[in-house]
This record gives sequence, C-alpha cells and structure tokens, in this order.
Amino acid sequence: MQKYDENLITAARELVRGVPHLIANLANVAALIYNETENINWAGFYLLKGETLVLGPFQGKPACIEIPISRGVCGAAAREDRVMSVNDVHSFPGHIACDPDSRSELVIPLHKDGKVFGVLDIDSPVKDRFTDEDSRAFSALAAVIEEIL
Repeated sequence: MQKYDENLITAARELVRGVPHLIANLANVAALIYNETENINWAGFYLLKGETLVLGPFQGKPACIEIPISRGVCGAAAREDRVMSVNDVHSFPGHIACDPDSRSELVIPLHKDGKVFGVLDIDSPVKDRFTDEDSRAFSALAAVIEEIL
C-alpha cells in the first residue's frame, strides 16, 4: 500500500473515531474521498434496504436514489458480494447512467454481521481510472467503515 493510501485510511479512521452517528461518519468519509482522490467525479454510499440500494451520503452530482441489486455495477457488487472495478461503465451490461460523464467505477461492498450492508461507490470521468492498488486501498478504507457499523 502506498503512503498516500495509508494517509487516506488513517484520516478516515480519525474522522469516525468516537463518533456514534453513522450518517455523519459516512458523509465525512465521502467528503474525504472526494476531496483527496484524483480524477473522480463522485464518491459515496448506497445502503441496502431489502433488494434495493438506497442513496446515502455522497459528494458529486445528484445521483440515482434507488438501485435494484439486479442492475448496475453497484447492484452487481452487492448481489455478488465482491469488489467491482469497471474500466468502461458504458460497456457494462445493465449499467445505470446516473451521470453520463462517468466512465469508470469502483464499488466495494460493506458488511455488517457478515452480510452486505451497502456499498462504497467511486466514479471517475476517466476510462481505466481504477487500478488493483485502488481496489485494495479502498477495500481497506471500507473496512474502517465496517468497524463502526
């Protein structure tokens, strides 16, 4: 893990330490990611309610409010319980174009009590933006969120 990634994870841990308010914590972490990560145009959370991901705290343009787990990159990540890194969202079957400027996407499932609770979603206007290192780093950051769920 690069020092930059470690700094982001440390900053996220400090933001949520001792704060008992989930929505406030998610909002601050979304803002941290959005302001400290290059070449992204959206960062935030969707929380699972039944078979639907519901928009949570985020930074960026207005977003889709509900995403069925049967559709889109976020839905696939939640349904399959796996990290999804898509180099070109326009070629992803079932992609939901909340922002037509987004070209690549990284989605990391969040877990509570061993079950998917929601997802961390990060979009970029740059095709092929997210690397394997990004997947590992943001998965580590997602683990910080899981500690407070």
